[in-house]
Amino acid sequence: MEELLKHCVLCPRKCGADRISGEKGICGAGAALKVARAALHNWEEPCISGRNGSGTVFFSYCPLHCVYCQNAQIGSGRAGAEITEARLAEIFLELEAQGAHNINLVTPTHYTPHIACALRRAKEAGLTIPVVHNGSGYESVQTLRLFDGLADIYLADFKYMDEKPAGQYSDAPDYAAVAKEALGEMVRQAGEPAFDTEGMMQRGVIVRHLLLPGHIGDAKKVVRYLYDTYGNRIYLSLMSQYTPLQGERLPARLRRKVSQSEYGELVDFAVGLGVENGFLQEGSAASESFIPPFDLTGVSRE
Repeated sequence: MEELLKHCVLCPRKCGADRISGEKGICGAGAALKVARAALHNWEEPCISGRNGSGTVFFSYCPLHCVYCQNAQIGSGRAGAEITEARLAEIFLELEAQGAHNINLVTPTHYTPHIACALRRAKEAGLTIPVVHNGSGYESVQTLRLFDGLADIYLADFKYMDEKPAGQYSDAPDYAAVAKEALGEMVRQAGEPAFDTEGMMQRGVIVRHLLLPGHIGDAKKVVRYLYDTYGNRIYLSLMSQYTPLQGERLPARLRRKVSQSEYGELVDFAVGLGVENGFLQEGSAASESFIPPFDLTGVSRE
């Protein structure tokens, strides 16, 4: 693990930070593993949350730093506590004991070596539920391969197709090119979607697109690419829950919620293409209620 952190290139930023010696990566993380919450979560797609909830572990910091981040408290590292890989393995087993349908790793990229170690420990100790890699889509193929055989499901964003918004909002004009390669690796690992008798996903890929206000054209490009490339081999989750939490700090175009007409237009477009395997958000989804309290629930031993 130390070798991977000494010159860190775990994410596509490839900043080369010596995290072992105390340097912080562009993501903000040092050498220690930091977690903000570990609990059952009911606001994922139905085949992930189910009746009991997804065993969701929210990791602190993020390599992408989107200006409209919906989880800025953890993306910035303001929330969270440092734990060991051994404790993380215990958390996985505790979540399974609570009835979680799966282990859901939210923004795991910059802690991949720690998490891989913890997953191996937990599996050796009896962890049996599926593992969900829940990331931004801006991933290194080399890093994703460290999850090969450990992750069963990929729940990935595909945020942009155009360079301009990707550069303006996430400082990642190469987002689409990187995400395309990453998604190919995810599909290779996870294979065809598979479900148990209760409809809970056991293997497969779900790709999320969060519609941004005023960006219906780019959203359609994303949906077209995903369907033309993968058809119904992946599930597409079209999200309308964008909430302008950053207020006046946001670009003017992003200071409002997505309109019903915008979202309806995107859904109609997807259906017109032939998308069958998908999830929609109905009603007033744009709300802070989707964001749990990052209060260290489940992080420390009781």
